[in-house]
Amino acid sequence: MHDSKSILLHLRTTFGEDGVYEQKTIDQIPTVWVSKNNIIAVATYLKTFYPLLYDLCGVDERDRSRKNGLPSADFTVVYHFFSFDLNDFIRIKVGLHGEYPSIPSITSVYVNANWYEREAYDMFGITFEGHPHLTRILMPLTWKGHPLRKEHPARATEMGPYQLYDEKADIEMEALRFKPEEWGLKEHSDDADFMFLNIGPQHPGTHGVLRIILQLDGEDIVEAVPEIGFHHRGAEKMGERQSWHTYIPYTDRIDYLGGVMNNLAYLLAVEKLAGIEIPDRAKTIRVMLCELFRINSHLVWFGTFAQDLGQLSPVFYMFTDREKIFDIIEAVCGGRMHPNWFRIGGVAQDLPNGWDKLVRDFVNYFPKQLREYDKMVMRNSLFKARTRGIGIYTREEAIEWGVTGAGLRACGYEWDFRKKRPYSGYENFDFEIPIAHNGDCYDRAVVRVEEMRQSLRIVEQCLNNMPEGLYKADHPLTTPPIKKYTMQDIETLITHFLNVSWGPVIPPGEAMSCIEATKGANSYYLVSDGNTASYRTRIRTPSFAHLQMVPYIGKGYTVADLLSILGSVDYVLADIDR
Repeated sequence: MHDSKSILLHLRTTFGEDGVYEQKTIDQIPTVWVSKNNIIAVATYLKTFYPLLYDLCGVDERDRSRKNGLPSADFTVVYHFFSFDLNDFIRIKVGLHGEYPSIPSITSVYVNANWYEREAYDMFGITFEGHPHLTRILMPLTWKGHPLRKEHPARATEMGPYQLYDEKADIEMEALRFKPEEWGLKEHSDDADFMFLNIGPQHPGTHGVLRIILQLDGEDIVEAVPEIGFHHRGAEKMGERQSWHTYIPYTDRIDYLGGVMNNLAYLLAVEKLAGIEIPDRAKTIRVMLCELFRINSHLVWFGTFAQDLGQLSPVFYMFTDREKIFDIIEAVCGGRMHPNWFRIGGVAQDLPNGWDKLVRDFVNYFPKQLREYDKMVMRNSLFKARTRGIGIYTREEAIEWGVTGAGLRACGYEWDFRKKRPYSGYENFDFEIPIAHNGDCYDRAVVRVEEMRQSLRIVEQCLNNMPEGLYKADHPLTTPPIKKYTMQDIETLITHFLNVSWGPVIPPGEAMSCIEATKGANSYYLVSDGNTASYRTRIRTPSFAHLQMVPYIGKGYTVADLLSILGSVDYVLADIDR
């Protein structure tokens, strides 16, 4: 039986002590630096044990001061691999030198590295040799510079006024023209003339602004090329210029249907770096609100999915039920879709009087609504006809493309980070992991509908077993600190003042969190240089991985089937583009 220790030993034996450097990290994920010349061999070896390329990103190391003996590098490419059998991550880092460095592409080993490498090229100017189509992915093709490099301005006020003169307008319009030959697509085959259909940029099915270019043989999809980035607003760049505390509201806008769940993914990583232990009451409050937002997000998916396939009534009923959840969120947090209510060390305030009645009323009300929606949507013959046997993929294909969440469980794989790698006290809750077995659009719907029932079980357990105690950790780096203590001594008052005005100083190091978000695995990989702001904020979102797979599972189906596939994937463009 292999484990991370034996795998690290093999890497040292194969590539020599000089070619492998092991780094100790706060999050205790095994972290190894290897040479760029060995990255393909390392990735090939790891794939046997770590079949999922979970994330790939770049780091501009040039301004970092607290390297603590790490190998020298101007830029670093960071790979996170995950093993379901070992239930563990491994982090591989490759240090690169030079102003615009290069590294071999691992797309020949992990097919889903394609978009991640394009993003690292787009954001940092790192070239991936051997990549099948290395071009920008989030920024316009005409963009100058690479936004996550330290020298690139962070604010529009640093870039001068924008001018769209006629010549520039012509250049921009020409850049939007899709050229099939650049993607290796042909306009003719031996026995057919292909048609290219431009879908978007538009807002199909309320999932966000997206463009997909289809290569069609009649109505059958031969190839699809998604174009993303229309929602990109530099969320990772913002993380490097906001304080640890003031960045929290920005996280709400990533998966804008996930609400406080975005806060949780970010704060778990911050709290690892700071060494903050969360009180049980704060953990339970967080879990309750996260599960309410999971139901909320799934209701949006459920209603719009039915709408995508021709049913108009369900979305009105489901949005009405969503308002009942927002009534609870508003009573507790003061906000609705973007409550920005979690804090470093806990939550902003304790639960208000009467919260339990609101939650109990919803817990009693919602089950009969789900039964009604089963009849209305899931048993509808037209809905079944348009989803069964459509957009099928296997468990192995799902892992190869980085699929997590309901999309993975619909292939029969019982994997949920809340159960397998519990966080925030999820180990104390009794709930099931819904699965299905066909891996098609219908089964992805089956899993999400059952997930709402399981989330309701968790919310009810929070309601019946809410612990007493603090709603925020009694730790000097919580932000803002508990105010009542500031009236007792001058040191606490000073700490409060500094933490509110500057934000806390988080110790140097790096840590990654990983949660089971509404759409799959969501995580923040944070690098601290011992300052009041993050040195590097990396956001791994499930929707980015899932949309990359759409061309693969869409081949051979019709244009009408594509709408079923897109709806069943349940992506949000802000979650993709960040």
